[in-house]
Amino acid sequence: MTAGVSDVTVESVVRTAAAVHRDQRGALLPVLHAVQAELGCVPKEAIPVLADEFNLSRADVHGVVTFYHDFRAEPAGRTAVRICRAEACQALGADGLVTYVREAGLVLGETSADGAVTVEQVFCLGNCALGPSVEVNGRLYGRVGPARLGSMLNGEVSS
Repeated sequence: MTAGVSDVTVESVVRTAAAVHRDQRGALLPVLHAVQAELGCVPKEAIPVLADEFNLSRADVHGVVTFYHDFRAEPAGRTAVRICRAEACQALGADGLVTYVREAGLVLGETSADGAVTVEQVFCLGNCALGPSVEVNGRLYGRVGPARLGSMLNGEVSS
């Protein structure tokens, strides 16, 4: 079970979100976003409840959750950093940011052992003219170099 989240809480969050979005076409995605917003992730305990709510197989729901990189099975660290690896950002130095992350002992796609930071790679943040771009806790930053990224990883986000 996901740390700090009970089965009862997961089920009630999923069923509430499903009730809110039930009449929408393609409601599974908005429900998944709502569950993650509420719980910080889409825990494995949510899969059978979602399957029941939408009359889908568990495999179908699991497939959707694992296909989209925005959904995570465990909560992110206190600081969630996403580095753009799309072509424009690559051309402007995103590889240097990834190298910096690795040299700092962090692994892309994972949360640090102390739960302080999660670093992920994405393939476009839509800020191509200001690359390399990084998103920290939902806020977008452009022209990020290694030193600035270091501050971001330490929770010292500057505008």
